[in-house]
Amino acid sequence: MLTEIIREAWIALKRNTTRSALTMLGIVWGIATVTLLIAYGSSFRQILVGGFDAFGKSVVICWPQQTSEQPGGQRAGKKVVLEQADLDAVKEMAPLVKHACRETVKRPGIAYGERMVGTAAIRGVCPEYGEMRNEVAAEGRWINSADEVERRRVVFLGGRIREQLFSGKPAVGETVLIGGVRFEVIGVMARKIQMSNYFSSDDESAWIPFSAAGDVWDTKYAQVLVFAPLAPQFEKRAMDQVLAAIANRQQFSPTDKKAIIMFGRDEFRPVIDAITIGLQVLLTFIGTLTLGIGAVGVMNIQLVSVDERVREIGLRRALGAKKWHIRLQFLAETLFIMLLGGAIGVLLSYLVAAAVGTLPLMGPLFEDDSGKADIHLKISMLTVMLSSFVLLAVGVASGLVPALRASKLDPVEALRYE
Repeated sequence: MLTEIIREAWIALKRNTTRSALTMLGIVWGIATVTLLIAYGSSFRQILVGGFDAFGKSVVICWPQQTSEQPGGQRAGKKVVLEQADLDAVKEMAPLVKHACRETVKRPGIAYGERMVGTAAIRGVCPEYGEMRNEVAAEGRWINSADEVERRRVVFLGGRIREQLFSGKPAVGETVLIGGVRFEVIGVMARKIQMSNYFSSDDESAWIPFSAAGDVWDTKYAQVLVFAPLAPQFEKRAMDQVLAAIANRQQFSPTDKKAIIMFGRDEFRPVIDAITIGLQVLLTFIGTLTLGIGAVGVMNIQLVSVDERVREIGLRRALGAKKWHIRLQFLAETLFIMLLGGAIGVLLSYLVAAAVGTLPLMGPLFEDDSGKADIHLKISMLTVMLSSFVLLAVGVASGLVPALRASKLDPVEALRYE
């Protein structure tokens, strides 16, 4: 039965090849548009999310401020500081914290030979900082525990600092001056596509062990405390535990949110999702509208086909065909056009994606020519499945009207139709 319907649909379409081809062209253009727009939105989301993940997938930055409450007779406005004892308290009293360390930052200048970068942020950190902040070495290695314990004068360079000091020369193993003190370069980072930062972008920063930072400046009080919860879902509770631990040591209220300002991923993750998912939905909607225009053309052609085949429909009804046979026949013809046009459209989208390659997005902003921050039109299987679902839904909607009209024709009147 199904093969017979498909065969009859093919015969009906061959009656007017030019008209069928022109009708199908609208579907080809529509499905190619849907597929390419979905691919664009998916790549845009991937780049934007990756840019935020570069900051750290689950990390919280704590900025000491002033107290705003008066617990136990303590005055409000007391300045909060971050000492080693506060870090020890956090590690002891905050079980939901996986890693924590203080970070101290100055700009004493970093030089190699006659080249100097006076604006670079030199950041004293702990070994766990690299894991928390996604500081991945392109060459060499990150700071380890031995560097911290032995107070080694070693430095890890951001991508732009490395370029400014060494250009294209190898940097690992070389010696630079930080505030007049000699440090050995142990690792360098590739250029980092990063949507958020503090103090300075990671590309324009250099990291040294917190213990070694004391050789260049006073590190008694750190600028911030950085920590990572055991898992992203524990972030809010871990923040409360960190605040309570520091409050207990410095004698202020553990509910005083203004004493320490905390900046975590939960603060901006809903914004990222809203922007990226909203754009994907918008692009899919625009593509669906384009496909819908082609579907309207298919519907009009099929309605014309009903008028041209009134006597044929009447004859088939007189020979015993049921209404659902007629409905199914015209619906099959519509879907045949849609699916054949859809297959050609998907193939066209693959060809366009291959021809276009990449589209500039974040690359020019970050002066990155590697292409990792640009749009890649990759047609995934999920994209094809989503496009096919949209195509099928639009095809059924556009085929129902002519199919119902054909099935409602009176057999006697149809046979008498001129």
